[in-house]
Amino acid sequence: MSTPAYTLITGASSGLGKEFAIQCARKGMNIILIALPGGNLSSIAHNLELEYQVSVKVFEFDLSDSEILKQQLHIITEQYAINFLINNAGVGGTSSITHTSLKRIDDIIMLNVRSTVLLTHLLIPHLLKHPQSYIMNIASMAAFTPIAYKTVYPASKAFISSFFLGLKEELTGTGVSVSVVYPGPIMTNSHTSRRIISQGRKGKMGLLPTPEIARIALKGTLAKHPVIIPGLMNKVNHLLMQLLPLSLKMRIVSREVKKEIPFALSV
Repeated sequence: MSTPAYTLITGASSGLGKEFAIQCARKGMNIILIALPGGNLSSIAHNLELEYQVSVKVFEFDLSDSEILKQQLHIITEQYAINFLINNAGVGGTSSITHTSLKRIDDIIMLNVRSTVLLTHLLIPHLLKHPQSYIMNIASMAAFTPIAYKTVYPASKAFISSFFLGLKEELTGTGVSVSVVYPGPIMTNSHTSRRIISQGRKGKMGLLPTPEIARIALKGTLAKHPVIIPGLMNKVNHLLMQLLPLSLKMRIVSREVKKEIPFALSV
């Protein structure tokens, strides 16, 4: 009897990560959910198992703690075969660099960059054991342009874009397919929604429902598309922005992002 395969999803307790869990379960995939403690993950897993008759395993820990990540991943890979990795966990924020704490900067780099690379590096040998496996990485439209008042976040997403597209090329000829998803604004919670609404009509350009973003991302990844930009408006915006000089592009985007600052949480 063959060992059942699992899809591992990070940041799975809410927002896009939770939607990935729902849609993967709906497709009949067994899943491993990873999130911080206190995110009601066990309840989510229980409901998915009941509704879709799949196996759902829960691991609650801080991905940004490298030692704990390595320990937990060893436990996971000892017990479960993984053929799909969804790197969804990430954190951002809006504030001027002088009003951003060093801890917040470190949090963004440790979670968005270090933990994502470490997790992927540790899982690649296990993904290679399968005839076909997948890595999906959630970047952002912000990866395409440096942005004032965010600075660290778009830089971290640009890293994700560069790293995983390079990795895709490196793994060509193996059974591992690598995709990078560049969603636009996502109304994942009330705080994020206030920030998006604060930008007016421009802020809501490219806005898609979270389930639709997850559907497009999963469909594109399983079809082995390396670059996935959900939504026609986001595709058009990306093409138009490529035509602008970098200085003008940064000025336009940064001016709109600055409107978010009054709605930002303390960083």
